[in-house]
Amino acid sequence: MRRSGPPGPAGDRHWRGSARLAVSCALIFCALSLLVDWDAGSLTPLRALLWATLSAAVCAVLLPQRVSAGPGWLAVCTSWRRHIVRTDALTAVRQYDGISSHLVLRDVYGHHLELDPRVLTANPLIWHELDTGARRSLERGTLRQGAEVLHQLGDRIDEETVQAVLRASGLS
Repeated sequence: MRRSGPPGPAGDRHWRGSARLAVSCALIFCALSLLVDWDAGSLTPLRALLWATLSAAVCAVLLPQRVSAGPGWLAVCTSWRRHIVRTDALTAVRQYDGISSHLVLRDVYGHHLELDPRVLTANPLIWHELDTGARRSLERGTLRQGAEVLHQLGDRIDEETVQAVLRASGLS
């Protein structure tokens, strides 16, 4: 039996693989640390607990943000918090470039979140939800800063999508 109704929220389709990699790196770090410490003859229960704690910290640092979007909202979940903005009530969008490029979105309710633009490039459904909400914000007059940032990002995403299609079809 098919379920009718609105589709579920759009999520980052690469998050599971990235999370698996983060956990794998942390487990390998823990195993190698314990092995080296055991081989040196200095492994004690306290040192094993230390290595396990450091491995958990490595996992927390490497674990990527989980991004999801639905009609009128965008959420970013980190290891500690969940940030949500209303995309249909945005007031500002800023992009910061540098070593790690990121977008900062703010809504009329005072909420804000930071997001890696590569997530939007890799997930067209999340980009569509953000773009649709931002257009509503423009129509309502709440988006006063950053419309050009979203326009440039949209152009870049479209260009990368076209290039990917051309490469996949063998025309590039």
